[in-house]
Amino acid sequence: MKRFLSVFGSIIVVFSLVLITACSSDSSSGDGDDLGSITFYSPETPDMTKEIAEAFEKAYDANVNVQYAGTNVLVNRMIAEKGNPNGDVWYGGGGLLPFEAAADKGIIMPYTPETAKDWEVTENGIKKRDEDWKWTGAEIFVLGFVYNTDLVSEEEAPKTWEDLLDPKWKGKIQFSNPAASGTATLMVLSQMMVRGEDEGWDYFKKLYEQANATPDSGGAPTKAVAMGEAHIGIGFDFMAYEQKAKGEAIDFVVPEKTAVLVNPVSLVKDGPNPEGGKKLIDFLLSKEGQEILANWYHIPINPEVESKTPLTLEKVKPHAIDLDIKWVVDNYDRIRNEWKETFQ
Repeated sequence: MKRFLSVFGSIIVVFSLVLITACSSDSSSGDGDDLGSITFYSPETPDMTKEIAEAFEKAYDANVNVQYAGTNVLVNRMIAEKGNPNGDVWYGGGGLLPFEAAADKGIIMPYTPETAKDWEVTENGIKKRDEDWKWTGAEIFVLGFVYNTDLVSEEEAPKTWEDLLDPKWKGKIQFSNPAASGTATLMVLSQMMVRGEDEGWDYFKKLYEQANATPDSGGAPTKAVAMGEAHIGIGFDFMAYEQKAKGEAIDFVVPEKTAVLVNPVSLVKDGPNPEGGKKLIDFLLSKEGQEILANWYHIPINPEVESKTPLTLEKVKPHAIDLDIKWVVDNYDRIRNEWKETFQ
């Protein structure tokens, strides 16, 4: 009898160990992964990035810590943290230009998302990903003019970058600070490419005199226009349409020639939770993630997901200027520093 109980007890112990091992195995695979804590750097709309984080947390056993700041602030933070990074994923920065500059700084690392594995580097004249997969486009951004429809008619709203220099707009324009904002950095760099540096600096000295404020946040000029603090603001398409959907009296103009580019997502190099970071990137590019972007009036990179705005890639492509990416990488920091020395 004692021998029987001993054998029976041994069987129970073995069975328990097998069950524990199986449960442990199940909890570390599939959609139920315990992905731990993921730090998510982003300068994009805080409520939108919060929604992305919460949707991801519902899909996975994870905690997403969203860290919001301006693009250049986040880039400087990642440079300072190099060797001991705190972030896992970096999403958004006023388009691809800061990501191109960051690729050579050793702060982002390659990752090929499953949904993007067949993407060419450039499609339809738009660069969609880094050659070495250090970043992947998540959406399309269009840089243009936001205007207050109570203060400016559709007919008189500026249609070109030169129109902004019209004396009637003096003291009525806002654009963000290129020393802090990726949106404004794109504005400066894209115009430098079109005009050349000498003419470009001359243009911005004139434009600066037209402005009544240059806030650090890329979205601040659009909010100022909505509040009537400015007639015209320089910003991205989604900023205007998001405010318009809230009932604000604003609309958006796509300039005749302007920057049209992807806004990327990237894995922070040697971040503390790379596996969690990869999952978050995959989620952002998934249909569910793309629908969240679309619901916030962005133009998703996935053509099967429609934006809530009147813009599509096909509509904005004719407005796109050529962006010299190599020039950006070589001059990104220098141009920003020269802006700071000139205007601050």
